[in-house]
Amino acid sequence: MGRIKTIARRSFLIGSAAIAGGVAFGVYAVRRTPDNPLEDDLAAGAATFNPWVLVDSEKVTLITPHADKGQGVMSSQAALIAEELDIEFGQFETSFGRPSGAYWNRGLSHETVPFAPTDERWIANTMRDVAGGAIKLLGMQTTGGSTSMPDSFDKLREAGAVARETLKLAASQQEGVPVENLSTANGAVILPDGRQLPYTSLAAAAATVEPVTDITLRPPSAWRLIGKPMQRLDIVAKSTGTQQFGIDLALDGMVHATVCTSPRRGGTLDGYDATEAMTMRGVSDVLEVTNGVAVVADNTWRAIQAINAIKFEWGPAPYPAEQADHWQTLEDSFTDARLDSTWRDDGDAASTLADGDIVEATYRSPYVAHAPLEPLNAIVLVKDDSVEIWAGHQSPSQVLIEVGKITGHDASQITFHNQFIGGSFGHRLESEFIKQATEIANQMRGTPVKLTYSREEDFAQDFPRHPAIGRARGKVDDGKVVAIDLEIAGTSVLTSQLGRQGISLPMADPTLAAGAWNNPYDVPHYRVRTYRAPELMPVSSWRAVGAPGAGFIFDTFLDELIHAAGADPIEERIRLMGHDVSRKVLEAVAEMSDWGGPLGENQAKGVAFIESFGVPTAEVVQVTNTDRGIKIDKVWVACDVGTIIDPINFENNVQGGVVFGLGHAMNCELTVSDGKVEQSNYHAHEAMRMHQCPEIFVRGLENGTQVRGIGEPPVPPVAPALGNAIFAATGQRIREMPFWNHVDFA
Repeated sequence: MGRIKTIARRSFLIGSAAIAGGVAFGVYAVRRTPDNPLEDDLAAGAATFNPWVLVDSEKVTLITPHADKGQGVMSSQAALIAEELDIEFGQFETSFGRPSGAYWNRGLSHETVPFAPTDERWIANTMRDVAGGAIKLLGMQTTGGSTSMPDSFDKLREAGAVARETLKLAASQQEGVPVENLSTANGAVILPDGRQLPYTSLAAAAATVEPVTDITLRPPSAWRLIGKPMQRLDIVAKSTGTQQFGIDLALDGMVHATVCTSPRRGGTLDGYDATEAMTMRGVSDVLEVTNGVAVVADNTWRAIQAINAIKFEWGPAPYPAEQADHWQTLEDSFTDARLDSTWRDDGDAASTLADGDIVEATYRSPYVAHAPLEPLNAIVLVKDDSVEIWAGHQSPSQVLIEVGKITGHDASQITFHNQFIGGSFGHRLESEFIKQATEIANQMRGTPVKLTYSREEDFAQDFPRHPAIGRARGKVDDGKVVAIDLEIAGTSVLTSQLGRQGISLPMADPTLAAGAWNNPYDVPHYRVRTYRAPELMPVSSWRAVGAPGAGFIFDTFLDELIHAAGADPIEERIRLMGHDVSRKVLEAVAEMSDWGGPLGENQAKGVAFIESFGVPTAEVVQVTNTDRGIKIDKVWVACDVGTIIDPINFENNVQGGVVFGLGHAMNCELTVSDGKVEQSNYHAHEAMRMHQCPEIFVRGLENGTQVRGIGEPPVPPVAPALGNAIFAATGQRIREMPFWNHVDFA
């Protein structure tokens, strides 16, 4: 695919130099096992065998360090440990644990290198190893990129097996019975005479035994939990309204705060008048924070009412004030000087498209908000010798860094209590809300401060999905797609996101082309180039990051080419597919949806295929063109994650991703006027309504050789599949999101 010469041309930098600006490291440092954080302050008689298992005389605690944002990853992590530990749901407690380099995310190494997941060449795997070494040394404890299961699958099962074998050894020494005569089940070591020794009764003995690391993982045929339907550990609490999220927490002596910072993102606060606010009931103080103001009161509602009474003078935005100028900036970025990378260059697209009948089209993907149901919130208590934080966050290791910069405390003096998160979609990879809570608490040392954003502030200060424009040219011949030349201009997610952490990006941004270059089609002439626009409004990772935008651009254009060729949309995709696992996904969705079967009056189907985060995903959307608008009837999804941990949670994540993707494709965008985001709440950034929700059918395949995550991959294909279905039903080709600018939905 011409990848080696492409990498050489742009002098691609990866590993620690790319991620951290030049950290030198050696083989010994990379191979060194991080310290076990559970050994800190370990109680007498308690045993820990690794960073994920803690046993004392009262209970077994499993550490599930990946943040749970509603995707059920807490239960999945626990199940992986419990599978090998021979302990059942209900016999253990879970904890998110404290931030630690021991919980570095090895799954990120696949997302930080410019190689498709299907690329198993030596150079690709070597670069993944180098990236993994840098991530380990940096202690990057991060949840994102659908990496929780790729990161956890092996190491958490190994953690459970080590704990199991060590407990058996402790029982052997205590009872004088050979280890080989012992077995385990239901949270206990079983002696030959049938007596059961609960793990809790062995904690003190196990604490004196060196962990047994020579273990063998059980084969899939012996799995009790993995692959079987499970009841998530949080499902009862969430179904009964008793689950506590960060926003539910309260501490004795706590005060409440809210903030208002420049609605012109990155603009200055030139002045304010808080006279009226200070006279309002319950208000105790007005404090300055970076580029804004905080109100402190005796409850959140009064704080929000008071901050709305403050008169502000804001400086100009550091980006164009009007949305039209944002689009024009992207249009103007299709220049050689702005070329970020050539991600794919198969055959000779330039010569092939030099003459003859050419298909051309331009596409747009807008800013979109994260807009989770739980507004941003955090509790921070700053003392002279310590800091404590209670909040939900996807990157606990980054929290320690940001808080320490503000308060001057060392990381060892900062305790972070991660919480269940009421939706994130990438929103809580950012740390601004914790930084602001810390700024307030640092001015009120000794008093716990709970910061809660208003919904309007949450929208105004979001770091949205980046905007992109795609220019596409292609050719068909003899009923086949033969050439695709795709250029995408967008603002860089990684430049913006890493820049807020003080890290530069000396490499091409892979998010700009995700979902466009990595689809394993064997189009004879296939080129994908990206152009990095000047920074506009600050942006961040949004569910599936680049693939929802670039994937929409690519697959919609592919569908246009297939239509121009007079070919069948699924048959031509299957013919072009050069990857067996992905081909089976397309074949599965065709069979599920009865593609080519009879349809009702004014009904049509559209298909799309996008690979993101290593998961090939194909979706078919069926619509009916009614007098009231487009009605979405059904959606069929087939995808391959290698191994499905929990089929129920798998199906729920896929269905949720489809609903999320449909709602945003239909209705959602952020626009800028006077330097400010115009949409202030859900009424202007509307999700799919319940009566609009289609039936969603899911099939998970397990042909892939790697375990993959499912939180994000269902999102990217649904927008192009819907657009392709609308075209099939109406003849109207929609080339920009949201679709409600062009059609009505019933």
